Amino acid sequence: MSDFMDFLKHKYAYVALGEFKPGKFEEARELYEKAVATYNEGFKGAYLLQLPGTDKGIAVIFWEGVEDMDANQTDAYKAALEQMSHLFAKPPETNFYETITEILPDSRI
Repeated sequence: MSDFMDFLKHKYAYVALGEFKPGKFEEARELYEKAVATYNEGFKGAYLLQLPGTDKGIAVIFWEGVEDMDANQTDAYKAALEQMSHLFAKPPETNFYETITEILPDSRI
């Protein structure tokens, strides 16, 4: 029964769309990795995407629940974000999304 209940759970994704000042994407990437390295309970994975040839990107962080992200906001996490804030060309657009469908290579019929 536990496997079935786990199947019914949906992960949540924190998504940030941002643009960095010219030439600052690499520095931001390092700080993103530093912040993500602090995550523990409820963390399910993270991706940082870059539009080729630009300083625009998308960060996607998967969580078991919305409350897990709040629980992982440690001092180290906050310090990494503070160091990153001046790198943005403008404030990023952020939202939470519920993962409705997940298709993995080994789950296809």
